[in-house]
Amino acid sequence: MAVFLSKCLLDFFVAFGVVFGGTMLAGISAVITLEPPVYKMMNVSEQIKIWAMVAAIGGTIDPIRAIETHFHDGHISPAIQQIMYIVCAFIGAHMGTTLIQWICKGGSSG
Repeated sequence: MAVFLSKCLLDFFVAFGVVFGGTMLAGISAVITLEPPVYKMMNVSEQIKIWAMVAAIGGTIDPIRAIETHFHDGHISPAIQQIMYIVCAFIGAHMGTTLIQWICKGGSSG
C-alpha cells in the first residue's frame, strides 16, 4: 500500500511540476520576446496538460497495455492501480493548470 501511495504522489507531483514549470518558463519566454505573458501562459498551460500526464505515467503506452493485460487475465486489482496512477497524474496536471489560471487572473474568481 505504501508503494502504491508513493507512486500516486510521484505521478501527481511530476504532472503538476511539468505543467507549472513549463508554463512559467513559457511566461519568461513571452517576456523576452515582448509578447503578453498572461495569454501565452494560459495557452501553454492548457496545451501541456496531456504531455504532463504522459510524462508522469511513464511516457509510453505500457501503462495502458498493463491495464488491458491484467483486465483480460482477470486480475482487476493491478488494472485499477494503473487507472489510479493515471487519475493522480490527471489531477496533478489539472491542478497545475488551475493554479496558473488563478495566477494569471490575479487571484480573482471570475
